[in-house]
Amino acid sequence: MYFIHELQRRITLHPSFFGPRIKEYLRDRLLDDVEGTCTGTYYIICVMDNQWNFSEGRVVPGSALAEYVVHYRAIVWRPFKGETVDAIVSSVNRMGIFAEVGPLTVFVSNHLIPSDIKWDPNATPPQYTDNGDSVIEKGTQLRIKLMGTRSDVESMFAIGSIKEDYLGSLTMASLYKDEESKPLNRPSSPSDKGRSSLDSLASSSDTSIALERLNGDGVALGNGHAHRTREGRNYDNEEAFVKHPHSFKTEKRSRRILYILGALCFGGWLLALMLFVSRKSYKHPSTIPFDPAATVSKGSGKAVTLDQVLAGQWNAQRRQISWIAGADGEDGLLLERNTAARDYLVVEDIRARKPHTESQPSLTLMKEGKFTVDGFDVSTADAWPSKDLTKVLVVSHKQKNWRHSYTGLYWIFDVATQTGQPLDPGNPKARIQLAKWSPTSDRIVFTRDNNMFLRELATKKIIKITEDGGPELFNGVPDWVYEEEVFQGNSVTWWSETGEHIAFLRTNDSMVPEYPIQYFVSRPSGDKPKPGEENYPEVRQLKYPKAGAPNPIAELRFYDVAADEVFAVTTDSDFPDEDRLITELVWAGKEGKAIVKNTNRESDILKVAVIDVVQRTGKVVRTRDIGQVDGGWFEVTELTTYVPSAPGNGRPHAGYLDTVIHEGYDHLAYFTPLDNPEPIMLTSGAWEVVDAPSGISLESNLVYFVATRESPIQRHVYSVNLDGTGIQHISNADKEGYYDVSFSTSAGFALLSYEGPDIPWQEIRSTPSYKGHLWEYQIEANENLAKLAAETELPIEVYSTINVDGVDINVVERRPPHFDESKQYPVLFQLYGGPGSQSVNKKFQVDFQSYVPSNLGYIQVTVDGRGTGLIGREARTIIRDHIGYYEGMDQIAAAKVWAAKSYVDSDRIAIWGWSYGGFMALKTIELDAGETFKYAMAVAPVTDWSFYDSVYTERYMRTPQHNPEGYKNTSISDVDALGKNVRFLIMHGVADDNVHMQNTLTLLDNLDLAGVENYDVHFFPDSDHSIYFHNANRMVYDKLDNWLVNAFNGEWLRTEDAVPMERIGADSVTR
Repeated sequence: MYFIHELQRRITLHPSFFGPRIKEYLRDRLLDDVEGTCTGTYYIICVMDNQWNFSEGRVVPGSALAEYVVHYRAIVWRPFKGETVDAIVSSVNRMGIFAEVGPLTVFVSNHLIPSDIKWDPNATPPQYTDNGDSVIEKGTQLRIKLMGTRSDVESMFAIGSIKEDYLGSLTMASLYKDEESKPLNRPSSPSDKGRSSLDSLASSSDTSIALERLNGDGVALGNGHAHRTREGRNYDNEEAFVKHPHSFKTEKRSRRILYILGALCFGGWLLALMLFVSRKSYKHPSTIPFDPAATVSKGSGKAVTLDQVLAGQWNAQRRQISWIAGADGEDGLLLERNTAARDYLVVEDIRARKPHTESQPSLTLMKEGKFTVDGFDVSTADAWPSKDLTKVLVVSHKQKNWRHSYTGLYWIFDVATQTGQPLDPGNPKARIQLAKWSPTSDRIVFTRDNNMFLRELATKKIIKITEDGGPELFNGVPDWVYEEEVFQGNSVTWWSETGEHIAFLRTNDSMVPEYPIQYFVSRPSGDKPKPGEENYPEVRQLKYPKAGAPNPIAELRFYDVAADEVFAVTTDSDFPDEDRLITELVWAGKEGKAIVKNTNRESDILKVAVIDVVQRTGKVVRTRDIGQVDGGWFEVTELTTYVPSAPGNGRPHAGYLDTVIHEGYDHLAYFTPLDNPEPIMLTSGAWEVVDAPSGISLESNLVYFVATRESPIQRHVYSVNLDGTGIQHISNADKEGYYDVSFSTSAGFALLSYEGPDIPWQEIRSTPSYKGHLWEYQIEANENLAKLAAETELPIEVYSTINVDGVDINVVERRPPHFDESKQYPVLFQLYGGPGSQSVNKKFQVDFQSYVPSNLGYIQVTVDGRGTGLIGREARTIIRDHIGYYEGMDQIAAAKVWAAKSYVDSDRIAIWGWSYGGFMALKTIELDAGETFKYAMAVAPVTDWSFYDSVYTERYMRTPQHNPEGYKNTSISDVDALGKNVRFLIMHGVADDNVHMQNTLTLLDNLDLAGVENYDVHFFPDSDHSIYFHNANRMVYDKLDNWLVNAFNGEWLRTEDAVPMERIGADSVTR
């Protein structure tokens, strides 16, 4: 089949080529280098004129050469299994026939030749013959059906058959007859009926014939004329036919004239077509706006490309607004950093964006993002203004630690003088882990080397708060597991509202075992190796508690600023040290009280305590055992919101807002007074709140939240009164949508982000809490994204539900743009499937899942099975103690539904996922044992949950000591079942600190022991869980792309029992 592809090539030039004609040199090099060559995936027939662009040159280190990246478009040929092609025989022997289809070599084994055609070694030249009219020898033209292809780096090889009656030797007359009736390279056997492919130019016979004759440097494919092999041998049709004993000979001069005239006409038509193609006249980018509900393609011809996806071209632009309270409590102020045509850091009243509205004047905090301190250049990486807006805390020279944590150099920038000074004048270059302003703007607390310090601005004095910090004891910053699984950030330090106290977490990792992370290419520590150790990998020992191993001991500490004293407060029913997770702290007003949440190690008992740091007393005010409710678990959240008392405004007592389990769903509750365990329910029903509350107006007693009230796959914004009455829409709930929101400090304004299903946009609007005129202002419309979507053939998305064991689970099917229900398509399932997650929703998103149907022409299906979020607790918590089973069975159930559809090729169904999704891909094919899914791709998978971290794993599986059978069953251990699949792929980062490479290596060892070989594996040196180091992320997706195409082309079927080419067709082969 023929396609138009967007390609890239790197070209190096000597400086002697530099000058005004450099683009001509680059063009000539491009044509010489690529036309007529093979990439291993397809042959480049010809480069389309005027369809390239060149990057700026880059000097190649260590040489005097310049490198240019050239992006170009080319017409390419890609042979497919089942395709029918015309070829010229290059040699014959006892084993079979070798033939050339342009640059492609095809081997037809003797057992794929009709039984009545026999090998005759005594003939001159040697030939296959039926002792009648059929003779196959060197130079014979054959019609061959491709049975499979194999790709190397720069070549392809194919296996073919001539057994069916429409295949075999061709006379010139039959060749012309076939050219008039059908395209030469169109699949024509019954088994090819309905097979999908890439969006091809070979969609009509005329176009197919024309493109088969497009000739780059004398190369024509599939139908004769000049055939050039990889060795450069040329076979001219006319000479070949003269040699053939049964070639067609014309005796009438009139027929010759007709043929010549026909050829001239065709040549003129072909020239016009080539000009038509080279000028992109065949492409008419649609100007029809993107329609997410479209059921047919617009026919623009442009597919989603992997380069676009990986370069982020399909990512919606999203303004990140930092709402900030004014020095006197003004609402509606926002902080803008590094905005075009403005000073570097500015506080602006949002109302100033619309003319004729009353607003505060903007305030410049930093004119430039760069400044100098004692001759040292500082380039701002992030900045936080003090509450009184007179100073700015600046971090520069950031170095990544783990997923959320980093170290950097910290500075205090004075707004009035526009100058900076070190946060710690005595150690200006010492790396700091965390720094935070006091609410009174006169102090900064910071952590260095796991110890905490206090900087007083007026005196420049540094006070050391803790002394015991070190590699195994963390103060004010989390250790690895608390950073990753509990707080998902780099801070466990909390200033009280008055600035009189600081709460912080003290985490002791001394009993936590270490896991070695090896770096074979880089040295993340920055340390030079000792002499003689330059060739050894750097090893970082990570304190990582695996399931069942000793956990870090976390304790809450408080620091009294005035007394310079650290103290602890206990309650009468604390969890034991080894069975305690501290998951949240919220200061409750100015009276020195704090709300603290704790769970046990297995996250199924929750205790909420109120601590009084003035009296240094504590009390557990709410305890809940979820095992007595639904047998599930408590998720970690940090959304508890303090509500101060206001007797004159209907709030006689202080309280707090929280998300609780109510009648089987997550809902919003208001607890008042603080020690009341029974809440006022603000929401209820067969739907759930999401990350609630989002904001609160204390003046109007309105609470704002996001919920799935309209549908589990939608998100809308609502408000509700603090007494639980009067739920109102903030977003337009009459139209399906997926919204996110952030509120100003007093909730008078909201940044409303529409994320789909149409093109995303953002606007700032006033809320019902705002007392002024109705106000809205669009800040992002994503015009470029809308234009790209209108010009591209995006997949057709079909949402549905399927019922599994009484539970309706959500599914989205992404169909190719030119979906034809009379065809049969391969299907790729993708999943994450982690507890409480959601992948099927109404967000606008173009990613790898979109690339597969748009570009490759396959169907893509995503299923959110049981265990995922927002479909109720009953469906979610069923997976407790045996994660993977129900999720996998739901994927299999869905795959069986799709396999039964008339437009699905049930022999070509695959599944893939990353992280938990990688585990689920392997678990699904283990449970299925090759019955429904034939292929799988798993990236960074967990294979044994006893290898994963304790906090996450034990939340859903309890401890291995408590649930040994569950851990045994949930591991990927049935390697015989894996062996029943056609093939699977595993990829993993060697330096993955999250899902350790131990998972994949252990599985490989089990596969080796069982003699299972039907898999491929790829490791990425020095890459963590995101797999980015040294172009690794691009390699991941290239591998997924190519491996999947090979799978659906039948390549892995052909290589299952590999046989040397010389032995193909032998009666018996012993290996």
